Amino acid sequence: MRIVDGFERARLVLSRQVSSALFVSPSLRQSISDRFEIDDLEQAVAEIIDEVRTRGDEALHKYTLKFDMTRLSSLEVGKEQVRKAYQEIDSELLSALKLAAERISSFHQLQKDGIWAGVVRMGGRQLVRPLERVGVYAPGGTAYYPSTVLMTAIPAKIAGVSEVILVTPPGPEGQVAATTLVAADIAGVDRIFCVGGAQAIAALALGTESVPKVDKICGPGNILVTMAKKMVYGFVDIDGLQGPSEVLIIADETADPGYCAADILAQAEHDPLASAILITDSLRLANEVSQEVERQFSGLPRWAVVQESLADRGIIAVVADMDEALELANLYAPEHLCLLMDKADLYIDKITNAGCIFTGNRATVVLGDYVAGPSHALPTGGTARFSSPLSVNDFIKFIDVVTVDEASLKELGPAAVTIARAEGLEAHARAVEKRLQDV
Repeated sequence: MRIVDGFERARLVLSRQVSSALFVSPSLRQSISDRFEIDDLEQAVAEIIDEVRTRGDEALHKYTLKFDMTRLSSLEVGKEQVRKAYQEIDSELLSALKLAAERISSFHQLQKDGIWAGVVRMGGRQLVRPLERVGVYAPGGTAYYPSTVLMTAIPAKIAGVSEVILVTPPGPEGQVAATTLVAADIAGVDRIFCVGGAQAIAALALGTESVPKVDKICGPGNILVTMAKKMVYGFVDIDGLQGPSEVLIIADETADPGYCAADILAQAEHDPLASAILITDSLRLANEVSQEVERQFSGLPRWAVVQESLADRGIIAVVADMDEALELANLYAPEHLCLLMDKADLYIDKITNAGCIFTGNRATVVLGDYVAGPSHALPTGGTARFSSPLSVNDFIKFIDVVTVDEASLKELGPAAVTIARAEGLEAHARAVEKRLQDV
């Protein structure tokens, strides 16, 4: 990991010039090109979307065979396969998934109750309506993430979404992983389709003979999935363009260097493009964390991923004080922000940009990834400056209600007439004047 000394040098390193959501490293671009025989990723995704639009299920079968090397007899996963999945996972994992689901449900139910209470206080002038159908994308293939299913589907169901559709790529045996199916069942997913990639996003956005069109698409994926989400936005809503995962740790003299190193390695384990950053006002801590990273690195199964991530994006910045550290954190607007410092709660009010904040030495991003309760679907790439974590709010819409009686018309009508004529809209003005004449 690089050690950067001083606020100004750190500021230059942490100033984001472009969003990382659609960034593709040369090695990744080459890997995708070799595997999928695609040179221009953007053009390829556009062609996939267009083919799904015109050929529907036929295109889904074609691309599943081409990209996942699997010939499917049916795109939809049957209920019997879901039931059998429970027999394929051990009881400890099942208990863990149920605990996570309970925590996620409880957190988002409180969120929902708060939203509805706020609407009542507004005197019935705003209606709340859940979206009718939502699509959830869960990565699959060589790796699968049941936690993503829980973290996206449960908030949607809590919000009142009538139908949640899960799409996920087939695994090596041509089937969805048992853990993913169990997580989907626990989360209340209504239908599951064994299809992934850009073609799955296109199917959710446009609809096919088998896959129903949805109102919103949520969930992370590879660069092709992210590009497809960007291209179909407008046909449907999306949760955002999630880029590589990232953590920024602010640590003072009291922080445990072993904890700091463990969190850095956990973040780097995600992806070669993942970012793990430590900012501290202690040169001693910076050196100890660097040494701890080297010690804990040994024996990690995903060592190659960790090594590439830390070599390219691992940074330790040493600054003068905590105020400088907090300023850099707000500039970077990280997905995950860990405050490993004495009296960490006192600094929360100074944080303006972050997806999720973890306070105290006992807190770790890993707990947020799985069981803390809030969704782990968070803004990345600096988008925490203007966007929020996935929540119940993402699955509802508000409808304003305007009721005008005679008193309100007399009070507001003349001003509306004046503004309408100032904008050159005579018919607007007359529509109000006609009503004023009657009262």
